[in-house]
Amino acid sequence: MTSRLDAARRIVVKIGSALLVDGKTGAIKASWLSSLIDDLADARVRGAEIIIVSSGAIALGRRTLGLPRGNLRLEQKQAAAAVGQIALAQAWTEALRTRNMVAAQVLVTLTDTEERRRYLNARATLATLLEQGAVPVINENDTVATSEIRYGDNDRLAARVASMMSADCLVLLSDIDGLYTAPPDQEGATFLPQVDEITPEIEAMAGKPVSGVGSGGMITKIEAAKIALGAGCNMVIASGHEMHPLRRILEGKRCTWFLASASALQSRKRWIAGTLQPIGRLVVDEGAATALAKGKSLLPAGVKTVQGAFARGDTVSIVTAAGREIARGLVAYDATDATRILGLKSSEIETALGFRGRDELVHRDDMVLMGGERA
Repeated sequence: MTSRLDAARRIVVKIGSALLVDGKTGAIKASWLSSLIDDLADARVRGAEIIIVSSGAIALGRRTLGLPRGNLRLEQKQAAAAVGQIALAQAWTEALRTRNMVAAQVLVTLTDTEERRRYLNARATLATLLEQGAVPVINENDTVATSEIRYGDNDRLAARVASMMSADCLVLLSDIDGLYTAPPDQEGATFLPQVDEITPEIEAMAGKPVSGVGSGGMITKIEAAKIALGAGCNMVIASGHEMHPLRRILEGKRCTWFLASASALQSRKRWIAGTLQPIGRLVVDEGAATALAKGKSLLPAGVKTVQGAFARGDTVSIVTAAGREIARGLVAYDATDATRILGLKSSEIETALGFRGRDELVHRDDMVLMGGERA
């Protein structure tokens, strides 16, 4: 089971406030964070890309501002986040630097992963950071997000990020070491080491938040598991109270694995093929059709005609001159810009549009072949 983490090539790690911030002093737990950074560095040596989803901004900021314990009003939370986010980013920057890693702060709101155009922007930015060797450190943008557009907890945010980035594994480090059939301190509670499907019975096992610092609980972790597994991403809940929490998972210490039935890429392409209705069509030449069949992305040079009024991020059909649909995917340009660059080489896009866009009209990761997928 531990090999699932060892073999993962893209890992999202979520850290709760109670693990990162000392509840008594309101300061970062520097020694614990250092041990986690060692684990992340080891994962990078194994070839894994790392994305961090970190709570802690409000917990850090409320102490600095002298705000009381307990529930805060929305404007108090936002003020605390504005102050605490600076300290949180600094802590991650300094900690990652000790192992020659570069931190990149990314603040998101619900619409960044729900609205398709913003989803593509966020995904492209994170992918570029990973390509450049940086470690994205993500948190919800609590300073500006209203209650109507908030996740409300970083468990679900982490799952959305894992889904968006086609991660292999989502690690939820928490103040509990996994899923039990009842609250762990309740007589008769049984630990579950593996969950293959989120059933009503599994959902009923979730309890209330157990921490006075964070906003999550087992309920939000089960919701996160539903998102992750639906995206083909394995998820593990493990205690983060001990030093080197990721190493402990690899060593087989107690944790609960939620196992996906398909890979992240398979799930994503199934979603594109079966859930999203095409809004427009791109007619391609024979050369492009051959390239797509070999698993290549669709470049403007291979497109003969643009049909329909679609926006960036919409689903389009990719068809031959005879009208046969050979692929379907999320387009990187709106119809107007796609028309202006069709038939052009990637190096000519900037001249035609006045800005440097993506080289591909439809990237292979955002595309599924309708006659059978070749990964």
